Amino acid sequence: MHPHALEILKKRFDVVYQPEIEQEKVVSVVSDADAILVRSKPRIDAKVIENAKNLKFIGRAGVGMDNIDINAARARGITVENTPRATSQSVAEHALALILAACHNIAIGHESMKKGQWMKTKLMGIELKGKTAGIIGFGNIGYTLATCLRALGCEILAYDVVDISRKADDVGAKVVDLQTLLRSSDIISIHVPLLDSTKNLITLKEIKTMKPTCILVNTSRGGIVNEKDLYTALKEKMIRAACLDVFEEEPPRPDNPLLTLDNVVLTPHIAASSEEAQIRAGIELAEKLVSFFSQKT
Repeated sequence: MHPHALEILKKRFDVVYQPEIEQEKVVSVVSDADAILVRSKPRIDAKVIENAKNLKFIGRAGVGMDNIDINAARARGITVENTPRATSQSVAEHALALILAACHNIAIGHESMKKGQWMKTKLMGIELKGKTAGIIGFGNIGYTLATCLRALGCEILAYDVVDISRKADDVGAKVVDLQTLLRSSDIISIHVPLLDSTKNLITLKEIKTMKPTCILVNTSRGGIVNEKDLYTALKEKMIRAACLDVFEEEPPRPDNPLLTLDNVVLTPHIAASSEEAQIRAGIELAEKLVSFFSQKT
């Protein structure tokens, strides 16, 4: 949690701050808590919620709430809040950076230079201008990324399970079904929450429908793209490259085969980890907590 947010909280509440807490210790630490604030970890599951007898508020500094058992919280009448817009710019910029890195072979070029290699004639890149970018999930992050890609000359295809026609019109995107997006896009960027309906959304079946020149980007949640299938596809050059900021297991195991490939760009779940994004997320969540308890008194 950003120090600015902690300043706000400490003026009003007794704060127990444990940013590196291990999952097995969460239950005992929050047993007397009136509120719990988290980022992507730890998990606030049914066991944690059941044992926090005074709990009235759970806050997530960020967008995705897959580390919070919302049903268990609602069953107890506990309010759950997040900060859905605070990190949108940062995640969209990170997705764009990954796309550009894959297009221009930046990661492998960097690593080869550090090894004393000069691969100038072997690393032929591609431009974004004129390419078709498919965005799966057209919420705040997907929309922001679309504006960036449009500025670079991309055509935008957008898919979502809700009505996004107005937002798509705003940025000049064409709304299509998922299969059309997968089949027609040169770049595919995923921006959906991890739900039962989105787990393994992208498997070998879906990848086989993509262009062999496609770049697949996931900055949402691990598990949406099946990693075993993605490895197979990348190993056999079914698509050009993949860019991942999130993984099924975090951190990924050292023997994760994706780590052995040259046609992947990997970052350690840092898309939302910008100074500005964390200031916004922390302060917004702290203010929501203050407002919540102000209304209670």
